[in-house]
Amino acid sequence: MRQISILEAIENLTQWIDLASQGEEVTILKDGQPIVKLMAIEPIKRRPQFGSASGLITMSDDFDEPLEEMREYME
Repeated sequence: MRQISILEAIENLTQWIDLASQGEEVTILKDGQPIVKLMAIEPIKRRPQFGSASGLITMSDDFDEPLEEMREYME
């Protein structure tokens, strides 16, 4: 975690943003006290949309028929 003054942050803001976007936390200090923390935002996880897999999965017509090797147990 890096700690920088407000003046450093103003002078090189893009540098600190790039560093934060790579995963490092950057704390900005005012009068030696932390006031702001720069850190990367995790990407938004999209929820699956209902019906988005429509037509991708098919079942055979005999999917619920007993398996041949199980026939003797079914009688």
